[in-house]
Amino acid sequence: MKITLNNRPETIEGYDKLTVEQLLEVKNFSYKMLLVRINDQTIKREQYDKAIINDGDNVAVIHLMTGG
Repeated sequence: MKITLNNRPETIEGYDKLTVEQLLEVKNFSYKMLLVRINDQTIKREQYDKAIINDGDNVAVIHLMTGG
């Protein structure tokens, strides 16, 4: 499956489609505060196990940080 992940082309072997939760696991995104967007649509954390990423989708995984 080919997607654009954070503005870079990515090939993820062994999947025709996958959930946001699976993508985070496959790509080792372990940071707790993440914002995920699929084709410019924000996905809520409680939907990570249901939101499907298809071949050709544009996905953004953004790390949210606090500080001061």
